[in-house]
Amino acid sequence: MKIKVAWIGKTKEPAIQTLTDDYLKRISRYAEVVGLALKDEAAVLSLARGERQRDRHKLVLLDTRGKQLSSEELAGFLAREQVSALPVLFAIGGADGFGDEARQQAGFVLSLGKMTLPHELARVVLVEQLYRALTILKNHPYHLGH
Repeated sequence: MKIKVAWIGKTKEPAIQTLTDDYLKRISRYAEVVGLALKDEAAVLSLARGERQRDRHKLVLLDTRGKQLSSEELAGFLAREQVSALPVLFAIGGADGFGDEARQQAGFVLSLGKMTLPHELARVVLVEQLYRALTILKNHPYHLGH
C-alpha cells in the first residue's frame, strides 16, 4: 500500500515535525509512506490528480464535516484501499481548512472528531491513527482495543 500524508504550510513547531517523522517511520514498516509539506490547496489537488493516469491518488481530506471512524473502521478503510491500485493521499488543510472544490474532488472526507484541532496537531493525530490502523491489520499488539 502507498500512502502520502500532505499538509499545507511549513511546520512552525519542531516537536510536531519530530512526532510526524517518528510515526511516518513506524508506518514505513507496513506501507510505503511519504510526508509532504505543500504550498496550498491547489498543490494538494494537483498532486491528487497527478500528471498522468498512473500518478493519480485517492484524495482523503481531513475536515470536521467528514465521516468519523473508529480506529478499527480506519483499519478496514485502509484494507479496502489496499485492493485498489491508487495510492491514498491524506490531506490536512491550513488553518482555514479546505474549500468547496477540494471537498468535491475528494474520494473521502474524514473527520478526526467534532472538536476543532490545530492543523499541526491534527497531522500528528492522523499519522498516529494510520500507524494504529496498520498495526490492527497486522495483529500487532500496539492497539489493545478499548
